[in-house]
Amino acid sequence: MDQSHPGTSPRPRAEPVDAAFENGSHMTAHPILSWSPSAIVFDCDGTLMDTERHWQEARSATFRAFGLKPPAGFADRAKGVHFTECGALMAEETGKPDLVDELADTLLTTFTALVEQDPVTMPGAAALVRLAVGHRPLAVASNCPREMVESCLGRAGLLSCFDHVVVAGEEVRPKPEPDVYSVAARLCGVPPEEALAVEDSLTGMESARRAGLRVVGIGPRPPGPESEQADLWVPSLADPELVAWVRSRIGV
Repeated sequence: MDQSHPGTSPRPRAEPVDAAFENGSHMTAHPILSWSPSAIVFDCDGTLMDTERHWQEARSATFRAFGLKPPAGFADRAKGVHFTECGALMAEETGKPDLVDELADTLLTTFTALVEQDPVTMPGAAALVRLAVGHRPLAVASNCPREMVESCLGRAGLLSCFDHVVVAGEEVRPKPEPDVYSVAARLCGVPPEEALAVEDSLTGMESARRAGLRVVGIGPRPPGPESEQADLWVPSLADPELVAWVRSRIGV
């Protein structure tokens, strides 16, 4: 895969959210639902695959292995962060700067073992991907190592659905930098503003927005400015109105 650094530009400001949607009414009031993306780029961890719980367990096990106590709120700060940066964060917040590499290596090894034992897709993920496949270019943009992403998707029977898998590497900076999404849109052959990102972490949403993609956020809508990281929030990929939108706008 060509991993040359694409040029990036600030993402245009998202369209204002309809007042009815702000008040909890049906998603059909939201402007993004009148739009049809030319490509869809999915995050993997916590969006397609139920691996965030494995990362949480791996982080806890790694802290225990080194006799360290997890700092308060660490799980929230680490969500969506590349494993090497997570190792550095673990070392920094526990005052053990000499353990950066060891913590990162142990974290990845532990996570890999957990995923191999229990690869599970997120609710609605497989059905939504299969609804869109063949109708639009599909890609995955992840902070995880390629072998991990492809192994998870392969065991879930989803790998063949994707035209491209883009991961952070030597020339592709990890989220929240925009690189993985910029590269994914380019490989799909569409301008970033014509592509849709599907993400569960604020780190990933920031990456997609900086690359210029529109964003569907998965999970509870956060309060305050963080809610603006996504153009649209849905509780899961099984959300009936999201599925109906994909069926009418994409899966045709």
